[in-house]
Amino acid sequence: MLHLRLIVPADRTPAVLRLLEDTVGTTHLIVFTGAARDPRGDVVLCDVAREAGDGLLADLRALGIDESGSIAVEDVALSLSRHADRAERDAPGEGADAVLWESLTEATHEESTLSVTYLAFLTLATMIAACGVVLDNAILIVGAMAVGPEFGPVAGICTAMVRRAPRLAWRSVLALVVGFAVAMLATVGFTHLMDAVGLFRLTDLDAARPNTNFIYRPDWTSFVVAVLAGCAGVLSLTSAKSGALVGVAISVTTVPAAANAAVALGYGEYGQAWHSMEQLLLNLVGIVLAGVLTLLAQKAVWARARRRERAGA
Repeated sequence: MLHLRLIVPADRTPAVLRLLEDTVGTTHLIVFTGAARDPRGDVVLCDVAREAGDGLLADLRALGIDESGSIAVEDVALSLSRHADRAERDAPGEGADAVLWESLTEATHEESTLSVTYLAFLTLATMIAACGVVLDNAILIVGAMAVGPEFGPVAGICTAMVRRAPRLAWRSVLALVVGFAVAMLATVGFTHLMDAVGLFRLTDLDAARPNTNFIYRPDWTSFVVAVLAGCAGVLSLTSAKSGALVGVAISVTTVPAAANAAVALGYGEYGQAWHSMEQLLLNLVGIVLAGVLTLLAQKAVWARARRRERAGA
């Protein structure tokens, strides 16, 4: 269930109440007349089944409540109520499959912000991956994949393309490009430092490296894995069951490919650096393509479900 807290101008409260009462899947409706002070208006509380939440939010925005008042949404971890159970049964579909587009846009907007923390995580992940590349250590590669925050901007690009939000797309692309540029530049310096103290050697980079040589050998298998991971990653963001995101993060070699390119550039191994960049771009294209297609499919499914619901009503 989702809990909605609305601040509604007094003249629009009747229309909002009619909307809430007519929406299948809503319950626990409470009204505090004149309780809001900034902005002034009535406070309306209700619970709604997750699968009915996106449509309700769209209708509330159509009434202008987001501009003249406020719409706040919270996840309800536990709701012991026969009315809530009935609301979930009446709402079409399954809550775990429902997409809250406003929530997705907000989440990807936050995750795709070019901040100091984002740059720090991406740089540290790339440096960890650089150690894994030189040592041919798969455990370090997996750790770097889990630390890297780059899936946020990638998901932001997918969301922006589906929702036609150019500002979100620009923010996401900027975070991705600048983030990897800064991380790789810092890792080139890190490589020179490690080489100066005798911890990195060119012979290690040029060795066979059976555990990590796939990082600079892009092929169709890499693209297929990126597509599968892109689908899983977007589903983990849109679904209520989001525990799979860490698994997605360690499925695609974006950060390790950038790290291998940085180390290779540090040693002047431009051929290997180019192949690593190919792997990076191939993975990013595969993830974005799969993410966009997944979101479009979800959008079509839920649009059809809403049409059936309205036709039934």
